[in-house]
Amino acid sequence: MMRGALGALLALEGDMEVVAEAGRGRDVVPLALVVEPDVALIDIEMPDGDGLTAAAALHQALPSCRIVILTTFGRPGYLQRAMAGGAAGFLVKDAPAVQLAQAIRRVLNGEQVIDASLAAQALTDGRSPLTERECMVLSEAKRGGSITDIARALGLSEGTVRNYLSEAIQKLDARNRTDAARIADQKGWL
Repeated sequence: MMRGALGALLALEGDMEVVAEAGRGRDVVPLALVVEPDVALIDIEMPDGDGLTAAAALHQALPSCRIVILTTFGRPGYLQRAMAGGAAGFLVKDAPAVQLAQAIRRVLNGEQVIDASLAAQALTDGRSPLTERECMVLSEAKRGGSITDIARALGLSEGTVRNYLSEAIQKLDARNRTDAARIADQKGWL
């Protein structure tokens, strides 16, 4: 419903044409390679693959396409990952529709467009202090599994899992692994 509403709003702009809509993350790149859009508007939360992964893959496959992430999840870590993956814009869905059209025009002119409050928060929070492995372990911990479950899922020893969790808990100044996973998830680092 949201995708259709956005398409209808953008179609009202005299200088914009919606050439395709993809409902699944895995469909973004194949569809874009067929229609070759100037701009792709991608949500972070998509079935069959997240929008950040789809955006990075699209940037690799079709570098001429400018990418704007539009999401309800305005998290600094998501912003940083989106920009590292080649996005030219990052907006939250509660922005007025007129701002979206303006952002698309600005991105087409070569500018980067980022939600101002989110940019400020990203600067305040800084980069994730977690290693890739610590993120993997916290992602599994977020699912609520035991140390044994996490170790089995990641092919690690239980002692290694405990070490990664301990490091993550310290870095995030968390009370326990559940708190660490919550903090990292809220910042968009997982």
